[in-house]
Amino acid sequence: MTAASKSEMPQHIAIIMDGNNRWAKSHNLPAKAGHRHGAEAAREIVNSCLSRDIKYLTLFAFSSENWLRPRQEVQGLMALFLSVLKHKEINQLHKRNVRLQFIGNRSSFSQKLQENMREVEELTHNNTGSTVVVAADYGGRWDIANSVSQIVDKVASRELDKDAIDANLVHEYTAISEYPDPDLCIRTGGEHRISNFLLWQLAYTELYFTDCYWPDFGDEQFQMALDDFAKRQRRYGSHDNQKSMDA
Repeated sequence: MTAASKSEMPQHIAIIMDGNNRWAKSHNLPAKAGHRHGAEAAREIVNSCLSRDIKYLTLFAFSSENWLRPRQEVQGLMALFLSVLKHKEINQLHKRNVRLQFIGNRSSFSQKLQENMREVEELTHNNTGSTVVVAADYGGRWDIANSVSQIVDKVASRELDKDAIDANLVHEYTAISEYPDPDLCIRTGGEHRISNFLLWQLAYTELYFTDCYWPDFGDEQFQMALDDFAKRQRRYGSHDNQKSMDA
């Protein structure tokens, strides 16, 4: 398989990191071990993106629905988040000019975790290299509803005229509106759905599904996804090479 050239490289990649629990079960390990190895896989893929000059990476770390998991598992995930945010690797990413951002309804997280998120965002805010977005307590429906809620408030306060509301305006208030929509969305773990992830932003995104569990997803598997993407012909709802946003 021929490696994707730089001109065929996606600018923004989104990843649904699925399969940590099933990986742990297949190795007769507790769930927390799967999440710990999943965090290591995330570090490797961040480095894979940086080495390929991929500008934006969005990782689905914790969905709104994940709160329904067993309490002990959720507590383990929260502890893992805290340990990663305190890890020296954050400073290493900062030194590499990487910006880190968190999206989602973080109000349900502990004050300590929220504080650490803010500290990381403030530390890296002015970095101009690649951007890594971590979706935590995030859901695509929440994102759209939150956008609409902000617009409604501005109409009510007469900062906006209701006739100004269109798709572009709704987009402006979504979580990652300052970045281009993902070119490629990768889902590991064998499931073929997007599970309430970036519902607004994935309208024209190429989807890549793999049976590989997330802890086993490394640079080689990542390159396979990029090679597959390089073969795609992106039409954006139009015929042949004519691109139109009006599908």
